[in-house]
Amino acid sequence: MARATTTCDIFNALAESKRRTVIDLLLDKELSVSELVQATGWNQPVVSKHLGVLREVGLVHEQRAGRNRIYSLNLDALQPMHDWLEQFSEYWNRNLNQLDDYLIRLQAGDKK
Repeated sequence: MARATTTCDIFNALAESKRRTVIDLLLDKELSVSELVQATGWNQPVVSKHLGVLREVGLVHEQRAGRNRIYSLNLDALQPMHDWLEQFSEYWNRNLNQLDDYLIRLQAGDKK
């Protein structure tokens, strides 16, 4: 039985560390497949496979320039992930504030 695809949305697509590496490389500039191969040290089929998944979920755009394919990041596609993660910011802020308060009390000599 064939394995079901796990890359149908950005959350699953970005669960793979190699795809996150590609996203990091595309953050500041457009790159061709050969430039991504050179930057990652992976072979071309591996890079192309991961670019295909990222393209399928809308995280990268592909442009053809002669024989080359140039890839760029689609930051708007990351909005659902940002929105989901945002719900946790209150939790972390609260906990970090409590830690800050505790450290201030320790510095002041209060052991409570």
